[in-house]
Amino acid sequence: MTDELTPDVTIDSKDASCPGPLMDLIGKVKTLDAGTVVELQTTERNSTTDVPEWLEEAGHELLEIEERDDHWNIYLEVN
Repeated sequence: MTDELTPDVTIDSKDASCPGPLMDLIGKVKTLDAGTVVELQTTERNSTTDVPEWLEEAGHELLEIEERDDHWNIYLEVN
């Protein structure tokens, strides 16, 4: 599915400790319009559960979590 996803915004939070990646995401999402596709890059394993939980609470859509060799890419759409 990632081949079809072209993020409008990429947030590089690699090497940030928890809850840094989530805080980076929340701060950025507040500035974005609905329909914006965001890619969050993180090396923090907890982000793979924390981010989807926050997205559900905040009403945004999780598109995909892609595991790479040394990090995860979390794709979402702002609603």
